[in-house]
Amino acid sequence: QLQLVESGGGLVQPGGSLRLSCAASGFTLEYYALGWFRQAPGKEREGVSCISRSGGSTNYADSVKGRFTISRDNANNTVYLQMNSLKPEDTAVYYCAAGRGPLCTLYGGYYRDYWGRGTQVTVSQ
Repeated sequence: QLQLVESGGGLVQPGGSLRLSCAASGFTLEYYALGWFRQAPGKEREGVSCISRSGGSTNYADSVKGRFTISRDNANNTVYLQMNSLKPEDTAVYYCAAGRGPLCTLYGGYYRDYWGRGTQVTVSQ
């Protein structure tokens, strides 16, 4: 089955950290650019971070710069999102996505090939 599966979400206190993982099955991630997106209740989906197919380019939303780090492990067919200094406003369902183009972009429409079903991240006391 061709799919992306996110994991690593949960409940964390403000200032805490989580590492999200997104594992691909049935296809090889190394041929895809990858992105992380999130959607909070009542809000539109927003791009959080991306990494190019080569891994040489990354980008982040202004709201997470300096706190989140994206990385990819092609050998393990997985992309990660390390999230530090979490804030209540980071609460959302987080999704990973894959697109066959080479570029890193926070535009969700670029990732036409695969989307995961999401993992909930809740930052609260």
